[in-house]
Amino acid sequence: MKLLKKLMFAAAALTFAAYAAAQEAPDVLIKRISEDVMMTAKSDKEIQSGNSRRVQQIVEEKILPHIDFQRMTSLAAGRHWRDATPDQQKQLTTEFRSLLVYTYSGAISQIRDQKLEYRPLRADAADTDVIVNTQVLQTRAEPIQLSYRLAKSSSGWKIYDINVLGAWLVETYKGSFAAEISKNGIDGLIKTLTDKNKKLAGSITKTGKTPVPAQ
Repeated sequence: MKLLKKLMFAAAALTFAAYAAAQEAPDVLIKRISEDVMMTAKSDKEIQSGNSRRVQQIVEEKILPHIDFQRMTSLAAGRHWRDATPDQQKQLTTEFRSLLVYTYSGAISQIRDQKLEYRPLRADAADTDVIVNTQVLQTRAEPIQLSYRLAKSSSGWKIYDINVLGAWLVETYKGSFAAEISKNGIDGLIKTLTDKNKKLAGSITKTGKTPVPAQ
């Protein structure tokens, strides 16, 4: 009986946590994720010493669950997404996800004394697609403008695009994706991303540091 009560309590707790996440406002979500990652990066000795595996673990645990990779990939692929088979779409999303892991890991590995500033959210309660604006404050350097596009889903708000210094990630990749697809097709793009990810993984193995991918 005690075991049954514990299981019921655990199930109720998970249900409540899922409900709370779904109700969390987009700007509150971004602030929570950002503060959590920033605090962890500053206090974790392994991250500060350059442990790339630990950095990637933080990305996997704290950032990736809040990103809609399929939507991000489909937007970057543009009209070519509809021409891809389900298997190609899956492979493309997987490789793009891996590339973004390296992108986030490279950024986190450079966190030192930066601070975050959040702009007021300009959105109505009924909006299902919003932009959350923030900036990274740095010592002896200009602030880095950082914005997030989020869409509301049944499980809460999900990030599907990021803007750094005026450039949206999806638009940045859209051009290179289209150029590669026009030359070598969807499979060619998948191969290009796969090769890039292998090269980045090899660089980590060789140097022990997380590189920032070139777009």
